[in-house]
Amino acid sequence: MPWPNPPGHFAAWCEARTGYPLVDAAIRQLNQTGYMHNRLRMVAASFLTKDLLVDWRLGERYFADKLIDFDLAANSGGWQWAASVGCDAQPWFRIFNPVTQSERFDAQGHFIRRYLPELASVPDKFIHARGPCPPQISSEPAA
Repeated sequence: MPWPNPPGHFAAWCEARTGYPLVDAAIRQLNQTGYMHNRLRMVAASFLTKDLLVDWRLGERYFADKLIDFDLAANSGGWQWAASVGCDAQPWFRIFNPVTQSERFDAQGHFIRRYLPELASVPDKFIHARGPCPPQISSEPAA
């Protein structure tokens, strides 16, 4: 299956500048601590592959480099499942919506505020909403 891999999308995901608070907070947690909860791994993987259209193998390698609890089988299998390419894949049309996942599992946005302190003053009802995306996703790194 060919992956479009739009320029700048993978870098924006790795640098937590997708504009989606839950995705960006999850990536910041991974980058800062080497850990990410399993639900966030699924959300981040789904977002990279199904929203940003980036090849799952790039995300799989990124997690392999960053995770302190890295396990080859679990990581590879999880990424294939999320990207709908493995032998036990979720249907291609099933996408983890980062906004609804965030609203459902952290209504007050505590996790987002912890890893995205620049959003600390955003009211609860807006904390899960998508920010400016694109233009945050570009070929240029964040200034």
